[in-house]
Amino acid sequence: MTVRIRGIYATALTALLEDIVQASPPIRERFEATLPAEPAAAGVATTDDRQGVVVSGEPDRVAAVVGRLRDVAVDTLAWDADLPLGGVYAGTVTEELRPGAVVDCGDGEGFLPYSETERHVETGDSLRVQVAEPAPPWADDRPRLETTVRVPGHLVELVRGGTASVGTGSPELADLVPTEPPEGWAPSWGRDSDDADLNALDEALAAAAGHAEAIDAGLADGPPVGDGPHRYWAGLDTAFVWFGRESRFALDERRREVTATMPGHHRVKAGARAASAAVDFVEAVCPEAGAGGSRGGSVTGDGGDAFPFGAVTRQFGPREGDTVRLDHGKPDGRRVVLGEADVIERDTGGTIRVRREMASRGTYDALGTERRPGDVAVTKLTEGKWWYPTVYRSADGESRGTYVNVCTPVEVFPEAVRYVDLHVDVVKRPDGTVERVDDDELDAAVEAGEVPEPLAERARQVADAVENAL
Repeated sequence: MTVRIRGIYATALTALLEDIVQASPPIRERFEATLPAEPAAAGVATTDDRQGVVVSGEPDRVAAVVGRLRDVAVDTLAWDADLPLGGVYAGTVTEELRPGAVVDCGDGEGFLPYSETERHVETGDSLRVQVAEPAPPWADDRPRLETTVRVPGHLVELVRGGTASVGTGSPELADLVPTEPPEGWAPSWGRDSDDADLNALDEALAAAAGHAEAIDAGLADGPPVGDGPHRYWAGLDTAFVWFGRESRFALDERRREVTATMPGHHRVKAGARAASAAVDFVEAVCPEAGAGGSRGGSVTGDGGDAFPFGAVTRQFGPREGDTVRLDHGKPDGRRVVLGEADVIERDTGGTIRVRREMASRGTYDALGTERRPGDVAVTKLTEGKWWYPTVYRSADGESRGTYVNVCTPVEVFPEAVRYVDLHVDVVKRPDGTVERVDDDELDAAVEAGEVPEPLAERARQVADAVENAL
């Protein structure tokens, strides 16, 4: 039940999980451990937007890893991928875009870059595709597809209809591996295979061969491509785990047990790719805390051990005059962008105020008041709070009401404010009446398994406090 980890959460997750293999050189050095180059039953990698991780591999190991990650903190959420890594489908092209085509695979839509296929692709075409890169439910991107069929793997991949290649690795023992790939499949060795022994290489190739045979059977027994959409092979079990603010700070504590870690290490790195180098530099030049050369410690920023919100926003944003997105996450994993807002105020204590101008007519949800073009919404967003208020006014200053959103702790990143909405909210109407709304939606989300009960209970407590305060 081994696991391979890569990305900005690697140190913390290596400390959290067990049976780590194929560790990178910095992780091996940091943990002063061998961490062998054996086959991994699951892989964990940071998502492109650094908001969480994707876990893929054998069902039992993926379930175990996801279960452990859910326990990191109350605001950790997880969802299964609609289109898992390696899934092989008969798909139908539904839309042509400039760089590629949208393909309906039945279980979901994927994106096939034109560079990944040699044939001309048009709307209505049927073709066989494989999921090369799953996409988290909160992202705008669709899963990336390709037409080459392969068995995904880190020590070795098997490519259907390909020729033997060494890939990014070139293990000296490759020619001595006793297992032979199935007919029509060729091995492509990964970079980590260079450090693996003969038993590990053979075990990895045998596991890949089993998946290859399952793909061959699915293609042989399944309907023709033209009768799709259809799934020929389910691929590797794949799940996405989203870390909230409390989760990132809990992972900081895990990392701090191993090496010097500044307050908000993962919070800062998740906000901007450019911040990673800055965080690494700060931690490298500050001495590790602890008497007698013990490992671990805390690298302080302005405000002592507190998260250095002022320094981070001064360096990376947002600043007054900037524009930020309001990324309104949903408990089912989707992300809804509420729009872009202008930052009109920022303080070093963790609060920004943003302003949006309404462009359309309608009604403000739950408030029941009319929305008109020219209305202004001013939202106060405080880093780490489980709620935030938005005050709506007409162009001439007349109150349209106040809406308080209850959510996972707010994170003010350079280009976006992020959180996950927890359904229950509190409103204050222009006449001063206060009402708590959407408890039924929160209950339904708990019943559907989208919101864990401890998180739901925290949301109810926050809503109680806000309602009493208003």
